[in-house]
Amino acid sequence: MNTTIHKGTALITGASTGIGAIYADRLARRGYDLILVARNRERLDELANRLTTSTGRSIEVVVADLGAKADVRRVEDILRRDSSITMLVNNAGFGGAGPLLVSDVDKMEAMIELNVTALTRLTYAIAPGFVARGAGTIVNIASVVAVAPELLNGVYGASKAFVLAFSQSLQHELAAQGVRVQAVLPGATRTEFWDIAGRPVENLPESIVMSADDLVDAALAGLDQGEVATIPSLPDAADWNAFEAARAALGPNLSRSQPAARFGVGVA
Repeated sequence: MNTTIHKGTALITGASTGIGAIYADRLARRGYDLILVARNRERLDELANRLTTSTGRSIEVVVADLGAKADVRRVEDILRRDSSITMLVNNAGFGGAGPLLVSDVDKMEAMIELNVTALTRLTYAIAPGFVARGAGTIVNIASVVAVAPELLNGVYGASKAFVLAFSQSLQHELAAQGVRVQAVLPGATRTEFWDIAGRPVENLPESIVMSADDLVDAALAGLDQGEVATIPSLPDAADWNAFEAARAALGPNLSRSQPAARFGVGVA
């Protein structure tokens, strides 16, 4: 236990279990005090007590449902008010595995509210303070379905594509002002996500399922290495760089005064 290192405070959403709880453990051991946000007070208190004992860090628990507007506003207020916060981990979210036509549209709307709207509002709440202080880190948990939306529910994939695009845009906008932004794109990970999504993780091939501990450790290594987008299972970063280069190559032709000749539009 090392209580002499102090890197500020990390606020982590969805912190009571799974990926969020492991981020809490790892960041406390790296020297961060913590603000843990989730719905389940019992789990939050248990985690906070364990980490306080093992790391000596200061840990605050905030019971909030980020699917509820009033609770989102409460967390926004904390982010605006607390200048000790140096990292935001936007981890809260849920997914779905079923096709669109058999999905409940109200649940899809709730997914968008949590995965997109709450994440956006919390980021907007902290970013001005980070810019004013010239430092800060925002970690947004996306998913590989951001680039492979056909794998799971389409609304889930679209919500995570938003997280990736939002993160890339923020990094482009804020990097020169001292703010780090990272999007983490997990593949199948052994958490409660799959039970909630309606496809128990036991039904997936073991060869594609990563432990949540390994996922977070790899994501933090990616952050240390300066990655903007981290896919923990991707063997060669050059593959992602090639993907991004192909996307960038589209740039000159994305907006032109005339339709492409291949459409035969306007041809005399």
